Amino acid sequence: MAEPPSNAKSRFDPLTGAAVVFFLLAVAFAAALALDAGPATLASMMLLIGLAGVSCLGLFVLRTGAEAPAESDQGAETFLQALDEPAAIASPDGKLSAANAAWREAMGPVMRLPKSGAAAASLFGALAAARRGELGRALLKVAGEERKALISPVETRGGPRRYLVRLTGQSGTLALPSAAMEVLNAFSGAKAPPPKVLDAFAAASPFGAALLEGEDPFLATIVEANPALKAVAGEWEAGQPFGELIEAGSRADAAQRLDDGRAPLEVRLACDPTRIAHLYLSKSDGRWVAYLVDVSEQKQMEVQLSQSQKMQAIGQLAGGVAHDFNNLLTAILMQLDVLATRHPVGDPSYEGLNEIKQTSMRAADLVRKLLAFSRKQTVQREILDIGEMISESEVLLRRLLPEDIKLVTDYGRNLPHVRADRGQLDTAIMNLVVNARDAIRTHGGSRIKIKTGRVSQEEAQKLGYPSAQGDQALIQVSDDGPGIPPEAMDKIFDPFFTTKPVGEGTGLGLATVYGIVKQSDGWISVDSRPGKGAAFRIFLPVHVPAVEVAPPPEPVAKPKRPAARDLSGAGRILFVEDEDAVRGVAAKLLRARGYEVMEAASGEEALELAETHAGEIDLMISDVVMPGMQGPELLKQARGYLGSAPVMFISGYAESEFSDLLEGESNISFLPKPIDIKTLAERVKQELQKAA
Repeated sequence: MAEPPSNAKSRFDPLTGAAVVFFLLAVAFAAALALDAGPATLASMMLLIGLAGVSCLGLFVLRTGAEAPAESDQGAETFLQALDEPAAIASPDGKLSAANAAWREAMGPVMRLPKSGAAAASLFGALAAARRGELGRALLKVAGEERKALISPVETRGGPRRYLVRLTGQSGTLALPSAAMEVLNAFSGAKAPPPKVLDAFAAASPFGAALLEGEDPFLATIVEANPALKAVAGEWEAGQPFGELIEAGSRADAAQRLDDGRAPLEVRLACDPTRIAHLYLSKSDGRWVAYLVDVSEQKQMEVQLSQSQKMQAIGQLAGGVAHDFNNLLTAILMQLDVLATRHPVGDPSYEGLNEIKQTSMRAADLVRKLLAFSRKQTVQREILDIGEMISESEVLLRRLLPEDIKLVTDYGRNLPHVRADRGQLDTAIMNLVVNARDAIRTHGGSRIKIKTGRVSQEEAQKLGYPSAQGDQALIQVSDDGPGIPPEAMDKIFDPFFTTKPVGEGTGLGLATVYGIVKQSDGWISVDSRPGKGAAFRIFLPVHVPAVEVAPPPEPVAKPKRPAARDLSGAGRILFVEDEDAVRGVAAKLLRARGYEVMEAASGEEALELAETHAGEIDLMISDVVMPGMQGPELLKQARGYLGSAPVMFISGYAESEFSDLLEGESNISFLPKPIDIKTLAERVKQELQKAA
């Protein structure tokens, strides 16, 4: 491969050389005349003097041609070697005075830029731009492919102006290594001129980029911007202050953070204050380059993750509180059963005890709501009359509303039954009422209406249930508030979506309603117009009882008085519960009904008792969540001592929370807390009878 031309240069000027020889010949001729020499002598003298002059001139030429390279050429060589991509130094006529190895490998031995063809025309425009102090762009063919060439002016100390030519990748990146920048500064002897146009990287970037002119970046005017800026920050015009693209309050905060040296600056956009962007600024000689990156989706995901973690933490707290509260309620209900035997109907204390029991049941309902919130509630479907259900919930719902909001109920005729979890439906309706209340309090309104009824398949389809089959039970919650914006209609059931200010809504209320309705095999639709309020309609399939074939009539016999249900029994029970109040009362009441009860306050203690009485235990009753060894682990280790004896777990948590831990086990049942002694005694007798 050819080496670049030598830096040695001849400074011989033909006119100057001719003048010197002519002068020497003139001197020789004058001297010959003065000496009155003959023609032969005159010719010899002139020849010798001419040869001497030419020799001196040759020495002068050789000396000047052997001078050391110029300082600028040495700097150019060093600078070019610091670059990774092909680069060369060119003179205005296109000749290359220096090039690095990458350039020679890519371009071959030719040490000049193309003089003809499309490439030459492209280079002419690029060199013209470089002569104006701007960044020139051209296309050069390298190995049959077009490569971008960037041409920028280089000022040298005392020498002619030259240009830096660089071959870039397809992206046209302009980044220079820091080492190369240091050499370039020393080589040029002057600072780089302030940017006049955006470089190729900024122009093609997917985020907004703008070149600004002015000392204050928020007051500086826009000189040039890439196409992505419009997509990020909206319409802009050349000469417009850059700060107008940023929301006013956010702009003041960003200016303060800029003074503090923080980066990036988080700003809200003037075109849509709900969108958030990161602003990066860099300055060079009175001009700024601003990069604006839209991070709205990223911030939304961060908020959702934070909200999810917060809700998970609250759910765990609610589940833990509900678990402990269930234990207390179980102890209270069982003690009430004991007192009820001492104070039967007619006793002066009976009414007071009954009030305590009713209050305890309301507290148990509150605990169920906490468990539903924490998603640890056992789903228990039952046959419900929707009219009775709404009527019983009405008192609680009215307490959720301020005095200036009226709750209206409209119960239709021939109300159907549905098969669903009552607690979940109560939660869904409460969420809809609370959602309507918040809309009214924020934007105006005065009434919330709950309507129930039976609708036919055609009516359900007209009301927003396109795939309805058969008659449907309808529960409608409507308000006279502002309605739902059209752009939000498709998102209202999305988890974490909320139109409320930050900190005032989790975005899970309507998502929970949707999940409950779908779990109940139902459908929910929304009808809303701006300024006309909103109506949420829940459709549930009407429960149709199975038709049973009536058995043949038995002979008419003399009616007998029904016998009292016997809740007594016999058998050895291992009762495992870490809550002393629950364990002590339950064991006492079971003993009173004829059972032999062994008590254990922990899983470890229960395992020792099971080993000691191996094969002698008829039933084990165990809490699920206990310190140390928990219920499922206890069963796995004690099964060899229990044999085929049934096991009953009691807990406030959902059965699904631990059912996967009992895979492969048999004779397992579950009884949710809180429980009273009547329910417990019934289940104990059933389990023992099945095992007999």
